Amino acid sequence: MRILVVSDLHYTLKQFDWVASAAPDYDLVVIAGDLLDMSSLVAADAQIAMVLEYLARVAATTSLVVCSGNHDLDDTNELDERAAVWLERAAGIGAVADGARLETDDLLLTVCAYWDGPRSRERVGEQLAVDAHLVDGRRWIWAYHAPPTDSPTSWTGTRYYGDDALNAWIDRYSPDIVLCGHVHASPFLQPGGWHDRIGSTLVLNGGMQLGPVPTHIELDTDIGVARWSSFQGEGEVALAPV
Repeated sequence: MRILVVSDLHYTLKQFDWVASAAPDYDLVVIAGDLLDMSSLVAADAQIAMVLEYLARVAATTSLVVCSGNHDLDDTNELDERAAVWLERAAGIGAVADGARLETDDLLLTVCAYWDGPRSRERVGEQLAVDAHLVDGRRWIWAYHAPPTDSPTSWTGTRYYGDDALNAWIDRYSPDIVLCGHVHASPFLQPGGWHDRIGSTLVLNGGMQLGPVPTHIELDTDIGVARWSSFQGEGEVALAPV
């Protein structure tokens, strides 16, 4: 399977154009959060409408997974905590989004919402506990916007800015791969990096760049490699065998 991974597009429409044009070349596209830009002058409702159109274009050509990031939180959920409620509409256009899973014969991909409160965090933990019993020898991948703390993938240039709840869940469940974003500069600043291993888990954060082409990661599960591409360089790392 060939998987295209991007994150932190932040309503950069030329980058959405690139993803939509590249999507037919892949078996799966994963957008790991921060599709919107809450600092933009464009109203959130207008951003949401446009992004949903792009997601529909991608989902019409290949499988699509989308998890929320902190910039995607537009409302409160039934737990009275901030959430990307608009992503509930993504299921109607064929995307697999927050709280759901994508399953194939060889892969289980758990799609985690960006949590902004303790009860939403507990819900993610419950989701992972359920999916842990469904792996059944397949490659287990998580889409989870924030990277783990104390990892090169969460290095901002001055500090580690990760999610220690994710560290605890990785320690407990040892997924094969975690696909992140959130910290834009980590691939470009030492001692940061676009990949890390925590035990047997490979953590990937492609970072963010300006321009028409987003930083992106290509996973090829058949040959067992992940390839990172950016304007400032490229890299490759092996996937752990299942």
